[in-house]
Amino acid sequence: MSDAPESAEINVSIPPLDDDARAAASERQQRLTKPPGSLGRLETMAAEIAAMQSTPEPAVDPALVVTMAADHGVAREGVSAYPQSVTQAMVETVANDGAAVNALADAGDVDSLVVDMGVAGDVPPGVIDHHIADGTANMAAEPAMTAAQAVDSIRRGRDVVATHAADAGAVALGEMGIANTTASAAITALVTDHSVEAVTGHGTGIDEETRQQKVETIERAIAVTDPDPDDPLDVLRCVGGFEIGGLVGVTLEAASRRVPVVVDGVIAGAAALLAVEIAPRAADYLLGSHESVEPGHEAQLEQLSIKPCFDYGLGLGEGTGAALALSVYRAACQAHTGMATFAEAGIDPE
Repeated sequence: MSDAPESAEINVSIPPLDDDARAAASERQQRLTKPPGSLGRLETMAAEIAAMQSTPEPAVDPALVVTMAADHGVAREGVSAYPQSVTQAMVETVANDGAAVNALADAGDVDSLVVDMGVAGDVPPGVIDHHIADGTANMAAEPAMTAAQAVDSIRRGRDVVATHAADAGAVALGEMGIANTTASAAITALVTDHSVEAVTGHGTGIDEETRQQKVETIERAIAVTDPDPDDPLDVLRCVGGFEIGGLVGVTLEAASRRVPVVVDGVIAGAAALLAVEIAPRAADYLLGSHESVEPGHEAQLEQLSIKPCFDYGLGLGEGTGAALALSVYRAACQAHTGMATFAEAGIDPE
């Protein structure tokens, strides 16, 4: 563990939530033309976003889903149903507006971008180039990356927000990379103190025999690389991925700018876990999306104290669930700001 960087290398300042803005938003909810509490969680969502954005009139627009991609050396252990080459093919599909995340983002009037953090091969046109290397090392045999690469992946993720999402109302986390559920399960087990068996799912649709091989591979990776579970950068270095580090950076930079972060499935959840370990206040800026079919997601949501908006049996990744959830958060904000108060409508509720 001598190569492990210190979390202090990530210098980020995240402001506290604005309790006055939350109180003002909650008070407005009491005056809108509806029985108090009748819009349920939509009311509390609006108040939460108001506190994040430090305004009694919250809005998620412009909304953006950031899909970060990278390859993983551990794919060589046969932990996925698909070959590593699928990563680059899917990156090209997203860049050409042909993936599920594009369709759902378009349906919800959400902007999208795709970032190459370390996909094997050339960076395709239309993809933001933050390429670190042609995938990580095989974590079952050695640390996935160097300490410098771990820090660099986070820095590059922060740069994506600063360059492309500085004015965003909300940012959704998306990802792709063959074998990245293996990396996310390893991170989840280490950070949440759950067993590898408990947080490892079927990923791309592997059978139970292959899932058991995946569990054994993760256990071997943890034994070989010996990450310090109390040092999130060391966890990222040993068993992470470049796209996961990038999403850590997106989360930290967005939170530092009071931009809400919508967490997608189990890979985005692993990034959120690491971001909160680095800067605990980042947890205040996280919003849930869906409840993934991956078993590790439940442990992540519990540790992060965030609630999903829905459970539709999603397990694709890419940012699909988070893109869909942005429509819910937009509706919550628009109901909050667009409805008339009783006074404005000339109604006496007494």
